[in-house]
Amino acid sequence: MQILYVKYLSVHVCVGGASRETGLISACKVRRISFASTPWRISWFYFAAIGKIQIVTVKMSNHQQLDDGMFWRIVGRLEAGQSQVQICREFNLTSSVMCNLWKQFQDTGSIERKLGQGRPRATMTTEDCYLSIIVRRNRGATASHLSRDLYAATETRVSRVTVSKRLHETGLFARRPAVCVPLTSTNRRVRLAWCREHRDWSMDQWATVLFTDESRFNLNTDSRRTFIWREPGTRYLPSNVREIDHYGGGGLMVWAGIMGAVGPEFLLIDDNARPHRALLVDEFLESEDIRRMDWPARSPDLNPIEHVWDALGRAVATRNPPPRTIQEMKTALLNEWDQLPQEMINCLISSMKSRCKACISVRGDHTPY
Repeated sequence: MQILYVKYLSVHVCVGGASRETGLISACKVRRISFASTPWRISWFYFAAIGKIQIVTVKMSNHQQLDDGMFWRIVGRLEAGQSQVQICREFNLTSSVMCNLWKQFQDTGSIERKLGQGRPRATMTTEDCYLSIIVRRNRGATASHLSRDLYAATETRVSRVTVSKRLHETGLFARRPAVCVPLTSTNRRVRLAWCREHRDWSMDQWATVLFTDESRFNLNTDSRRTFIWREPGTRYLPSNVREIDHYGGGGLMVWAGIMGAVGPEFLLIDDNARPHRALLVDEFLESEDIRRMDWPARSPDLNPIEHVWDALGRAVATRNPPPRTIQEMKTALLNEWDQLPQEMINCLISSMKSRCKACISVRGDHTPY
């Protein structure tokens, strides 16, 4: 039921949150009307017979929204002899809430809300533990597969939604796995030894290191990192569609390097790829008196230039219009590379000490960088 207060002269009526124009009526008194929550036609006909009125939202408080302080103030006024109608209007309560509150206080002497029984839990504690154990053994198992495994083991049938809720309670959530290069035991041992050797290097020492790497930039990339602003239901409008051909378009292979302080003396770091170990390259570096620094294989997380590639790719992907040809891609890469702030590069290089510590803490395994 909804309780409506129709006040003549300056009329205020609550009808499910709707709103209408204000009107004046000569009579000046208050009338209360109650009806079911759905008969809109009846209510509008009734109000049309009265005249112009204003419809305003009146949120009625229920038992859950009242705090203890308000409860005791209401009880105190009832004990003082104030009528329930006056209290309902003052605190914006329904008569049913007021009656239940007063009856509960008279029967129990308390105003604490009784907790309902609710629907019985579909799984027991041992079954929740079983779900947690099997999902830690098989991280890639789906909720439907876990539901079938639980039924096969305990004959308890639950939905995949229930399985997800039980795993959420234990702190397990479905997320995309991190993608990293494979590491062997030798790779981990070499990475750990290299980080221990360089963990105490100062920022001045890291600033003289030239971090190099190569990366490929394609004209038609399937990267899902770029977002657009659109209205709901307009996903396939021409302005919101990005056309990509996964089997063509070409691209560019880019080789570059970053360092904190440019000078004649520096150490060169590469990723140990076979082209960098060619005899021709060794002879050139020796002729130019360029020293090469040892670098552990399969360690892109230790090279700060990887984050520069990511920033460069994002900058090129957000260009409007995007590059359509190889020459446009080359021009875009050069322009965006020149606009990369040196402060960002210095910040990345200064993270080398933290990268070494992170690698040491996981014994040469993958790091969050």
